[in-house]
Amino acid sequence: MSEHAAHNWEQAVVVGAGIVGLATAAELQVRRPGRRVVVLEKEDSVAAHQTGRNSGVIHSGCYYKPGSMKATTCRRGISLLEAFCDEHGVEWEKCGKVIVAVDEGERGRLEMILERGKANGVDCELIDAAGVKEIEPHVAAVAGIRVGDTGIVDYRGMCGALRRLIESRGGEVVFGAKVSEIRREGTDGLVVVDSVGRDWSCGLLVNCAGLYVDRIAKMTGIAPESGKRPSIVPFRGEYFELRPEARALVKHLIYPVPDPSFPFLGVHFTRMVDADEHGHHVECGPNAVLAFAREGYTKTTVNPGELAEVLASGSFWKLAARHWKTGLGEMHRSWSKAAFTKALQRLLPAITADDLVPAQAGVRAQALGPGGKLLDDFAIEQNGPIVNVINAPSPAATASLAIAERICDLIHGESEAEGRRATALAS
Repeated sequence: MSEHAAHNWEQAVVVGAGIVGLATAAELQVRRPGRRVVVLEKEDSVAAHQTGRNSGVIHSGCYYKPGSMKATTCRRGISLLEAFCDEHGVEWEKCGKVIVAVDEGERGRLEMILERGKANGVDCELIDAAGVKEIEPHVAAVAGIRVGDTGIVDYRGMCGALRRLIESRGGEVVFGAKVSEIRREGTDGLVVVDSVGRDWSCGLLVNCAGLYVDRIAKMTGIAPESGKRPSIVPFRGEYFELRPEARALVKHLIYPVPDPSFPFLGVHFTRMVDADEHGHHVECGPNAVLAFAREGYTKTTVNPGELAEVLASGSFWKLAARHWKTGLGEMHRSWSKAAFTKALQRLLPAITADDLVPAQAGVRAQALGPGGKLLDDFAIEQNGPIVNVINAPSPAATASLAIAERICDLIHGESEAEGRRATALAS
């Protein structure tokens, strides 16, 4: 990029080549054709962390509070994602799912999810036990919700298509570019310094760094006093995959009724887009346990500094005190395949431990507020030429193209946004 920042944000840097960062870079180009956009990524590929390690689900939006950013961007994000994938040859399928109540005690929560789904415009309906059996013959349930809007997609493939689109418009996606410093340049500009000493001057910076978004935000020099900004807590989600012989037990996606006080959906079955001679792969999971490193994809991966940061947080201990019983259950499933199998058998009694083989784990960046409460909604903050995407857990991948619109609305204003919606990401 040029040595000096251009006026009116005509040069932009996006930190992070996950799906939100890439979608934002592409939308920035739509809003200002000819704008020079650079995406800085510390790894050697796109989608190296949260995006490339999630379950590949296109979420319907049935769980989220009506009117919340999660609900509105998820619903809009579905249509944008499907259109983008069709145009760019990314594999996806609208396969549907069923959310099941396995006993009468869960029926009330099931009906609450149904109400939310309908309020959000989701294609969903309450079905009885026989209706569940028609969709998923091997599932044990007293009732369920059929959700027609749920799908599956190749998010890595989508990120690859976004990268190609950005580059075709004159943008750059630079790998091996870990951000080490951010400083002001004059009155309008910023300089982002990467780990190999390159300077990237810009008039606009968007921080989509995922697991390290708080670290990048702190580098900007605008972070509020310690303790007031939400901190990132890494939760590892561990998966198993069904052996080929057991895949026929799962036809679509099968979810339990989630605990409304805990922002995770519980272990479930997900049919993936990839397939072989035995049919579609099926993942089982995830659980949710504290990771001992922000990129702690195994139980033995420990970053002492990052772990100490979490353990020194009063907010984390407030969270632990509130959810200790649930947390112990998640940890038990992490170390015991038998316990993990038992949790899956609540939904699918025919599953055995021999049907499960270990699969790739992921780590979720979850923002935690000062009171020990997990932030329930997406959080995006703007301060002049800097935008920080503070909290973007699931369903951020589904909502990514709509989140990109929101970010650009903050930067350019709502009135301009309406005029460009029809052509966003189409050229």
